[in-house]
Order: sequence, then C-alpha cells, then structure tokens
Amino acid sequence: MTSPADRLVLVVDDEAAVREVLAMRLGAWGYDVCTAADGEEALRLAGSRHPRIVLSDVVLPDTSGVDLLAGYRASSTPPPAVVMMTAYGSIDVAVEAMKNGARDFLTKPLDYGKLRSVLDRVEGDEPPEEVTRIVPGEETANGSRDRSMTAAAAGLSSRSPRMRELLELVEKLASSDASALITGESGAGKEVFARTIHRLSRRRAGPFVAVNTAALPEGLVESELFGHERGAFTGAAGVRRGCFELAHGGTLFLDEISEMPISLQPKLLRVLEEGTLRRLGGAREIPFDVRVLAATNRAPEDAVQEGRLREDLFYRLNVFHLSIPPLRARSEDVELLTESFVEQANARHGLAVEGVEPEALAILERYGWPGNVRELRNVTERACILAGKGAIAPEHLPPHLEEGSSRPMEISSERVVLPVGITAADAEKQLILATLERTGHNKAEAARLLGLNVKTIRNKLKQYGLDSDDD
Repeated sequence: MTSPADRLVLVVDDEAAVREVLAMRLGAWGYDVCTAADGEEALRLAGSRHPRIVLSDVVLPDTSGVDLLAGYRASSTPPPAVVMMTAYGSIDVAVEAMKNGARDFLTKPLDYGKLRSVLDRVEGDEPPEEVTRIVPGEETANGSRDRSMTAAAAGLSSRSPRMRELLELVEKLASSDASALITGESGAGKEVFARTIHRLSRRRAGPFVAVNTAALPEGLVESELFGHERGAFTGAAGVRRGCFELAHGGTLFLDEISEMPISLQPKLLRVLEEGTLRRLGGAREIPFDVRVLAATNRAPEDAVQEGRLREDLFYRLNVFHLSIPPLRARSEDVELLTESFVEQANARHGLAVEGVEPEALAILERYGWPGNVRELRNVTERACILAGKGAIAPEHLPPHLEEGSSRPMEISSERVVLPVGITAADAEKQLILATLERTGHNKAEAARLLGLNVKTIRNKLKQYGLDSDDD
C-alpha cells in the first residue's frame, strides 16, 4: 500500500461550515486538506489519497467515527493517525475510540490552539514500536540502559543541570505507579511532562485522559470525574461514565487541581484512597485502576494556606513533586528549543530556514519569556515564516523581545519601577526580591511589609529556584 502523504489531513464532518473552516485553518498552517461529509466518502478518500492524519467527527450520518477506525488502518501502511472531534456530552465515546486506535480527541467547539498542539504532537511522534521499545529500567542487549531512546520517547531534552535532574526524576517516577504533583507557570509544559510519564510507564497502552478542572462548570465537575446514573439530575437521560472509569488501565491528568471546588475535594480524596467510586445518583461502588497525576500553576503550599486546596488531598497527590522551572531560569535551553522549533516550522510550512544568527539568538536568550516554552515556539514559527530561508536575523523577531531584554526593572531604596508588559507573576517575584534586598534579606520584615507570612516568602523563593537562605 502507498505510504500516507506527510502533510495531508482528511477532515470528516457532516457540517459543511465545519469542513470549510477547518480546511481554511489547516491550509493556513501549511497542511494539504481533503474533506468528506460521511463515512463512505471518508473511507474512499483514505484509500485513494492516503492522508497522514484524519480529523473526524464521532457522529456521522451513515456511521460512527469509531466504526471507521478499522477501515482507516487498512487504507495504507503505516495507517493515518486519527484524531476524534466530539461534542462535550460524548467524551466517553471518544475515549473508547482512543482505546481502539485513535490518537487523541478534541471537544467541540474546537480550541484551535489545542488542535494545533495535537497535530504537532502527532507529526512529531515516532511509531509506537520505536517509542516504547526501551523504557526506564529496561536494558539493551549489552546490558546498558538506552537513555537516548528514553529521551526520544519523552520528547524532552535539556542542557540545564536543573532540568536534567528533573528528567532523571521523571524516568524513576515513570517506572512506578506513584501519584505526582506537577507545578510550573503557564506554558512551562506541565501536560507535556504528564504525557511523558504516561508514555514511559507500564500503562502506556492504556488511555491518557486529561481534565482541566478549572475549565469545567462547577455543577459538572463531579459528573465529569465520577460519572452519573440516569435520572441523577435534570437532563441526565442516560448512564455516563466519568473520567476515572474512562482512564481505567491508564493515566488521569487533573490539571489546575487547586481550582477544583473545595466541596468536592473530600470525595476525590476518598476515591483516591479506596480505589473505588460511586457515580452521581448511583449506589454501587465501582473499582478502577488509574494512575493520577495532578498539576497547578500556583504554589501548592499557598493554595493550601488560602483554603483552595485541602491539605490532606495535597499530601495524597504530592508523593512526587515535579517543579518545572520557567524558561527564563534555564536560558541555556533556548538555543536547543529554538533549533527544534525551526525544524518543526520548516516541515509545517515548507520553509528552508537553516538556523538563528548569533545576534538574534542573543536576543532570545536575554528575553524573560513570560509565556515560557509556548511563547518561544510561537515566536520561532513567526520568525521562520518571515525569514523563509537562510538564518533568522534580529529583524525577524518581534520588537518587544529586544525592548524587554534591554529594559530591566529599576530598583531604588524606596521604589520598584516595572517595565510595561511584565507579567503579574514576574511583577510579584521582582517585588518580593526587591523587598528582601531592602530589608537586608530579613524574611520576617519583608513578609510584614508585603502583608505575607514568612512561610509564603520561603515557598516563593523555592518556586523561583532559590534557596531560602540565598542572597
């Protein structure tokens, strides 16, 4: 059979407007696109055009997107990667599709940032047999561990000593079933770390289910996590399995755990402790086998003190703590990441960019990256499109990068002047550090001036990658 076309995406949806919008969006991202309105047309195009990726609605006029998976697998070698689109109420169907070979799923209305992230991840994935051939703890024929394969499977690499230590911890954590709490700023890669742990674990053949608890309406959180029985509440027309059941045999990632309603946290703790759950409106205890990873962009100790996160739940999740440093704390990774993003942009847009000029790289390394790795990726893609070929030069970079890297915060004995465009998190950090400077690093006095307690100051310093006694 013919190999799939590297940049061809087959969009399958019965709504013409959805097909048209997706075709325009994907085309702007550098993809070739073909579309189908039903299952019969989708299989015909899959067999004749051999797309690299199929983006399919779950519900089609003549069949189910799930039922088409076997046909897609038979269409070419290797088969296309299938990404399901589903209305929110049928997430359980989409996860069933993942168990049957779909690569990922997205909820409607589509988040185009998430869509692009999924497509990039699909394009960057190695075939499963290569990814999972060696996992932490396994050895090659000569008895040595193949760390390069582990790094390739994870998609994570770093020149930063601090990040290297963190990746070593990820490998050890992946070989166990222990829970972990992943902390870091927005854009630092918390879900990337969670998916990496899953892919390197013994659960890699099972589903990976990610839930952003902050994005769910408060009244739906319990139903989404634990499911519900028919008649449990108005509109509950049938039985629905929650995320714990859908993730059975795999990994459940609870993002923004500190934003979960405090009233629901005791039930979550009980479910984690007992390994069984009761659906909303149900009477039967249902066992499950799930590895739980959680994440928050807050300092978890602060969330506990503020009453946002129960202390007992924090200790239950915090068996391992992975604190992902912001990109500004590991500038030595900027070049490595930029090289990777240049390769991705070349492949995505058909460009011939060869690298980054030293002057441009210096600007990238000086900038504070409030949006972390996500922001660097977007900046690099923009620069590649402007350059087209050759090397990225300073003029291809957004002007605010150079302005932001050359306008440091002004500190005097009585005031702190912050540059325009600094993030709230960075402003808080600079204010704390400046206050400590003013008080001669007397944490108690700094806490009094800032209206905080000493424990919060110490936690913030740890979050910034500083020892509590560092100058």
